[in-house]
Amino acid sequence: MADIDAKTVMALRKQTGAPMMDCKAALQEVDGDVDAAVQTLRKKGLQTADKKADRDAAEGSVFSYVHHNGRLGVLVEIACETDFVARNEAFQQFGKDVCFHVAAMDPESLTREEVDSDTLAKERDILTAQARETMEGKPDEIIEKAVEGRMKKFFAERCLMEQPFVKDDENRDIETVRRELVGKIGENIQIKRFTRFELGG
Repeated sequence: MADIDAKTVMALRKQTGAPMMDCKAALQEVDGDVDAAVQTLRKKGLQTADKKADRDAAEGSVFSYVHHNGRLGVLVEIACETDFVARNEAFQQFGKDVCFHVAAMDPESLTREEVDSDTLAKERDILTAQARETMEGKPDEIIEKAVEGRMKKFFAERCLMEQPFVKDDENRDIETVRRELVGKIGENIQIKRFTRFELGG
């Protein structure tokens, strides 16, 4: 087992925000490989998020963003379990980042479940027709798989939780960033709703 020095543990904590003991354990698990330790902590964080998903989130904050020219504004409600976490720096930063993302990416809905069923049916019909034309002669299951892939792209363009986070170089979607924050903070955190206002929109 690699000898893990305090400086490396501190550096990993600064990078991930995870508790010191978790950082040390993750580094020991991967023989001091910092990049691998980051991935280990992320996986554990996502598992934690899944376990906390059913817990009541009745506290939280409403975050706002107004573009410098005053022509665009965003409100986002994010819930957590305690008012203590609502004041947490990482929670506050997440709220600001989500507002900025909504301003930049203009999502139409929060989740795919909120997309209008008629819109969904029309889109699937169009994509199926396109796939049958471009993949003529292919088996139905291959065409269906292609349609599902295109539908995933459709949701990623329109649904906030599935959009790639605009401030992230790793192409994580908003849902992944949320789940990682739950793992880091240890409370259920939920984006409840958002509104985007644009002058003349």
